[in-house]
Amino acid sequence: MSLTQEQYLRYSRHIILPEIGLQGQKKLLEKSVVVIGVGGLGCPAVLYLAAAGVGRIGLVDFDRVDVSNLHRQVLYAETDIRDLKIEVAKKKIQNLNPDVRVDSYPVRLSKQNALDILSQYDVVIDGTDNFPTRYLTNDACVFLEKPFVYGSIFRFEGQVSVFLKGKGPCYRCLFPEPPPPGSVPTCAEAGVLGVLPGVIGTLQATEALKLLLDVGDTLVGRFIVYHALNLTFREIRIRPNPQCPICSPNPRITELIEYEHACEIEGITHLEEVTISPVEVKRKLDAREDFLLLDVREPDEYEIVRIEGSKFIPLSQIVLRLHELDAYRNREIVIYCHKGGRSLTAVQILKAHGFERVFSMNGGIDAWADIIDPSLPKY
Repeated sequence: MSLTQEQYLRYSRHIILPEIGLQGQKKLLEKSVVVIGVGGLGCPAVLYLAAAGVGRIGLVDFDRVDVSNLHRQVLYAETDIRDLKIEVAKKKIQNLNPDVRVDSYPVRLSKQNALDILSQYDVVIDGTDNFPTRYLTNDACVFLEKPFVYGSIFRFEGQVSVFLKGKGPCYRCLFPEPPPPGSVPTCAEAGVLGVLPGVIGTLQATEALKLLLDVGDTLVGRFIVYHALNLTFREIRIRPNPQCPICSPNPRITELIEYEHACEIEGITHLEEVTISPVEVKRKLDAREDFLLLDVREPDEYEIVRIEGSKFIPLSQIVLRLHELDAYRNREIVIYCHKGGRSLTAVQILKAHGFERVFSMNGGIDAWADIIDPSLPKY
């Protein structure tokens, strides 16, 4: 292919780099990347990939823009609230660089569609914030032998690596099985420094460009941990796990599995048996039924908003403070958190300690504010 005069100007700062040059820029225009999740990590990644001239970018996301996204998801503005993220992102990318073809997949990545979608691209970027999708992405990349550019963020810490079968470990080499739901708070539950995903997402874009260009030393076999508060990068060397359940010589996982089921809480097979709606909880409160309403969020969250009459024990302290619940061993306990994840973990803990009538309120206090009391602040 030959470049137009406008393209020479657009990519001139790339072309004069000996490590890229004219042939490298042409290569980028012929290459493709798929980004799973156009949120905090995906936003900076797709902006820089598009600006760099990656010829085809796939976007996988079914979510809509929410006001709580705007402090970190730099693709979106107030005018985009309630719009599909991938549609907004597609327009922004096309305005930034008309050379880029954008493929939109407004779906949840699943066992049924993952191999078909990811097989079309040279590099896969993980911009997700949940374990079922992350493990699905890893496993699909192992089967397809595609490079998987991993990134994650939590409060003030970020992680980034590249997983590639045959050249280094996969994600399951480090973390063979997903943690129980709710045991690791999401950004919505724990918070995140707004600029943090910008740092990690940009590093992911950097690794993708290096993979596409075949230049430099990629993060295959290296795991980077970034701490924003003290501005440090720590590198951990990682190797393939000879007992890895998917990429070892004798794998236990030989096909994509039902990832939502794989991430269910141990000992709880039917969530409907341990969950209760905010409407039913409100009915119980109004009827003055004899039950305990237990809040397991963190102190800062409790100060923002709470349901009056609830007892407060953070999930991190619940095992040490079980004695405070002894009076309710044979009575009903309803647990709530921010969005419903940590409360399910608390149900698991209490059931393991002999509490039988324990339930988690669906959607947490977020759903309570939506359904029962819209005057309450949301965070």
